[in-house]
Amino acid sequence: MMLAAIIVLAAGTYGFRLVGPMLHRRFELPARIRRLLTAGAGVLLVALLVTSALTQAHGFAGWARPAGVLVGGLLAWRKAPFALVVVAAAATTALLRVAGIT
Repeated sequence: MMLAAIIVLAAGTYGFRLVGPMLHRRFELPARIRRLLTAGAGVLLVALLVTSALTQAHGFAGWARPAGVLVGGLLAWRKAPFALVVVAAAATTALLRVAGIT
């Protein structure tokens, strides 16, 4: 039964991936819809960022994690190298936790 479910999910995933390139030339979205989809993707990304940064185990994650995310976000916005963004965010969170701010 499990193998059948895996095969069905794999076929569905492959189908979704195949439909995009096949319909690319046949179906044209209006410019307004494309702008809305772009904005929607951004909103979903920000919502994921906020919930990941602020919550842990159905509660507030503390102040260290949001501070690290804020530092990483600011550096990414300023187009810093990815490695620097990750290290600075982790270092900020770690230093705040060492200082007793959880």
